[in-house]
Parts: sequence; C-alpha cells; structure tokens
Amino acid sequence: MRPKEEKMDLVLQAFNDLIKIKFLGITLLNWFLCFFIFIIFIIFRNIVIQYIFTKLKNFTSKTKTKIDDELLKIIEPSLRIIFITIGFYLSFQFIIRSPETYKIFIHIIKSLFIFSFFLALYRAEIIFTKIIEKIFVKKNITVGLGYIPFFNKFIKFLVIIFGLIFLLQEWGYNIGAIITGLGIGGLAVALAARETLANFFGSLTILFDKPFQIGDWIVIGNIEGTVEDIGFRSTKIRTFAQALVTVPNSKVASEEIINWSKMGKRRIKFMLGVKYSTPVEKVKKAVNEIRKMLLEHPEIHKQTVFVYFNEFGESSLNIFLYFFTKTTNWQKYLEVREDVLIKIIEILNSLEIEIAFPSQSVYFETPISIKN
Repeated sequence: MRPKEEKMDLVLQAFNDLIKIKFLGITLLNWFLCFFIFIIFIIFRNIVIQYIFTKLKNFTSKTKTKIDDELLKIIEPSLRIIFITIGFYLSFQFIIRSPETYKIFIHIIKSLFIFSFFLALYRAEIIFTKIIEKIFVKKNITVGLGYIPFFNKFIKFLVIIFGLIFLLQEWGYNIGAIITGLGIGGLAVALAARETLANFFGSLTILFDKPFQIGDWIVIGNIEGTVEDIGFRSTKIRTFAQALVTVPNSKVASEEIINWSKMGKRRIKFMLGVKYSTPVEKVKKAVNEIRKMLLEHPEIHKQTVFVYFNEFGESSLNIFLYFFTKTTNWQKYLEVREDVLIKIIEILNSLEIEIAFPSQSVYFETPISIKN
C-alpha cells in the first residue's frame, strides 16, 4: 500500500472514530447533523419567506380589496416561526433518543404551532377594526368610533385567553378543573364588578340606541347641559354653569333622556293681557296684526301660528299666542323671541293699547245713616 493511501486511511479512521464519540449519549455526527440542518433553516428562512411573499404580493396586488394585503402582513411573522419550527423538528430528530424526551419535544413543536396560529389571530384585530369602523361610518354611528379601541383590547384579550387554554390542554392540564376553580373566585369578582358591568351595558345602549351624541344639549333627571364625552363607564355633561357632571352609564340607560338638540323647532307660548278698557275693535285689530307679523317673520314656522282672543282674565283681556321658531339653538331662539316681543309692543303702541298688569279694585259701600 502506498504511503499516501495509508495516510488517507488513517485520516478516515480517525474521522470515523471522532464522529462516533458520544456527548451526552449522542454521537458527534448526530450533533453535527442537528445543528447543520437547523442553521440551514435559519439561513434560508428569509430567502424562502421572501420568495413566497413576493409571489403572494404579486397576486394580491391585482385584487380590488386591501384585506388580502393586510393578511399577508399579519401572517408573515407566524410563517417565519412555523418555518423555524419545521427546521427545529427535523434537526432535533437526530439527537432525541428516549421516549420521554421525544414526548416533551412533540409538545414543544405543537405549542409553537399553536403560538403561531394565535399570534396571527392576535395581529388580525386590525382587520376587524377596519371592518367595524366602516360599519360605524356607513351607519353614521359616530359614538361607536370611540368604542373601537375597547373592541380591539377585548378581541386581543379573548385571543390570549383561548391561546393559553389550548397551550394548557396541549401540556395535559385539566382546563375544566381550572375553570371550576376560577368560577368561585369569578363569582365574587362578578358580584364586586356588578356596577361596572351595568355601566358597560349602559354604554352599549347609548352606542346602539343613539339617544344623543357628543355636543348635544340633553336633560337626564335633574342634570341639564351639553354632552362632552361618552365613555365605557360614564357620560360627562357640561352644565350651563360650566360645571362638569359625570353620570354613570347605568343611570343614563335607566333614566328618561330629553335631547333638546333633536328638536326640529322651538315653541313659544304665552298669554298677552290688555286692559279691560280696550275697545273691541282695537282688540280685533291687535290680534290680526300680531298674527300677520308672525306669519311674515322669517324665523317663525308658518305652519303653526295661533293668535286668538282667548279669555277674560282676572285683570285683563287675554290674547293667546302659540307658535314655533325655526331655530333650535338656544341663543338664536332667545334672539328671535326678543324680536317678536318687541314687535308686539310696537303693534300695541301703534294702536294705543296698554298692557294690563295684575290689579284689584276695592269698592267701599257707603253705610246708610239712621237718624234718631
């Protein structure tokens, strides 16, 4: 045998002896194959994922909807984890020998797949957010837009809870027993949080019934003012005295609500008293001219204008006035009311009619003197 061939055989023999050396009961060859395959998956992960997503993006870019584009962004992290999990599974097959270790290894692999799935669901809340936002905008539920962050958190919370349940089940924990154990404590928490739940469902009533919105002038019980904020627990109302009142939503849902901002018009109603000494013809003329003035007034509704001599009062002849302003704004309403009252005074002055004021006449009967 040639010296070179002998040296080659010696090298091969030494290499063969080397790879048969065991570390933790596993040959160096198996350790090498394990790490080699795992590193290959790490190195080619970005290349493979990038290639797959380039193809998918080319396809989704041709569709009309943007949801599929969002889905790609959502599932990309999960696909990276799955790719590494596959490499982890294939590589560690070379170093696992005992059934107990293999069982734990399978639990880890399944847990990684479960985590990847629920990670995608957790990130998918952005799609749900956009769908809910479109529904609220389409149905003009402006109050509902403020609830979107809450829905996001609620969905994420549910995803986390269900993800933990699946993971616990994978590792053999009895979920039924855990839930039963939590049920007793949950009952105590539910009783303690009863008022909070009532406020939450009250906020849902406001959301779907839409009795008012931010900026509306409302009356709830003995509280009157402008709505400044609608939250999950309470509604904030700014009174006309500039005080900020926080009303629990449970009370809002149970109380009668008057929304003055929803009025189509505002009413003006009063009695105009003139002196009893006013001639009948002047009373008729005053009624006709006041009625004509209201019908011609640009800020008064023409459909409902009632001006009639109505009754004989205790100290005056009463003319009944009942009409509506076109505006519902409180300040504008007061301006229109003031203008109408001034015009009524001008009409009465032009007819030389005096407005009556409460008075009483006292008559003394002269006693008859008796002569003796």
